[in-house]
Amino acid sequence: MPRIRFHKLAAIAVLIGFAAWMGTGEFSSVGSAADKSVTTDKSVTTDKRADAGKPEAAKPNKAEAEPKAAPRTVAVVTPPRKTYARAIRISGLTEADKRAVLATRVAGVIEKLPVKQGDHVKTGDLVLMLAAEEKISNVDNAKQLLVQRKAELDAAERLAKTGNLPKLQLDTARSNLTLAQSQLDTAQAELDRNEVKAPFDGVIDRIPVELGSSVMQGGEVATVLKLDPVIARGEISERDLRYLKIGNQADVRLVNDQKVTGTVRYISRDASAQTRTFRVEVAIPNADGSIPAGMSAEITLSAEPTNAVMLPRSVVTLGDKGDLGIRAVGKDDKVTFFPIDLVDDTPHGLVLGGIPEDARIIVAGQELVKEGDLVKPVEADQATINKLIGEATAGTQ
Repeated sequence: MPRIRFHKLAAIAVLIGFAAWMGTGEFSSVGSAADKSVTTDKSVTTDKRADAGKPEAAKPNKAEAEPKAAPRTVAVVTPPRKTYARAIRISGLTEADKRAVLATRVAGVIEKLPVKQGDHVKTGDLVLMLAAEEKISNVDNAKQLLVQRKAELDAAERLAKTGNLPKLQLDTARSNLTLAQSQLDTAQAELDRNEVKAPFDGVIDRIPVELGSSVMQGGEVATVLKLDPVIARGEISERDLRYLKIGNQADVRLVNDQKVTGTVRYISRDASAQTRTFRVEVAIPNADGSIPAGMSAEITLSAEPTNAVMLPRSVVTLGDKGDLGIRAVGKDDKVTFFPIDLVDDTPHGLVLGGIPEDARIIVAGQELVKEGDLVKPVEADQATINKLIGEATAGTQ
């Protein structure tokens, strides 16, 4: 018991002492910070009063302390202007002008197959015929019946003229002739269903059947292609659509480096939902059939000529908004930015439109300045000017 009482008394004493210390609110670390803050505030107040007492002339001038930077020197040139044909380059494929997959209208056994793959055919040429002995017999019978009905009508008309035949019998003879003609047409149509003929002039590209084989109704028996003209088709962007017209000339370079020329014959007015591009077809003369369908091609579409300049690719830069363009120097020697209209991309340089005629284009130092900067324009050296003139002269017009 005495030990327990001693611990309790010690704890109560410590608790009373700690409570008394906390009640004073004086702590060495916080008090030091407060004293330091008060000292600092007094020092700042004293400095401000001292500065206020000084005359204005004694205060330093920041503008005088920082000297104004000299305008940056840039090389400029006014390139020669010429009329260039706008070129729109797209990738594409060749395809047949017409393509037909021929099929049988009835089931049967192939009796005639007068063509083979690679043969040229004309419209209406027989490509395939199924065996049709019964149908041929029906046609022959219908022809004989038609001849008989014609003879009966001739005899009835002669008798009717002499008054020896009633008019009702004459009408019956005429009706019998009409019926015989109808039966012949029906029999001939049934026979024609056994034949497969070429729907247009072209070349037989594929025959998946053999003579004597059996085919089902609707079975594929041949593929016919019309390759004159052959078509080069591609897709153009929304931006370039306005420059293209039906009848424009187009140059096509095939994957085998063969170069041919054609004419734009079709421009779609409905954009692809996936790519937002428009289908374009170029018709290329191909009388000898040397250009096949399905070959990769690069199509260069020639649009209306426009006034433009040719400049090196290094001149093109990005504007403040991320647009491609060129920087030039205005009459006030300040930098201006002109968005470019790419007319053509040649091995000699870029053909650019949308640039004012009197623009002094920066050809050296354009990446070191921005719009609105005051610069010191210096005409480019003669070597640079000669290079620009040579490129413009040698470029594709």
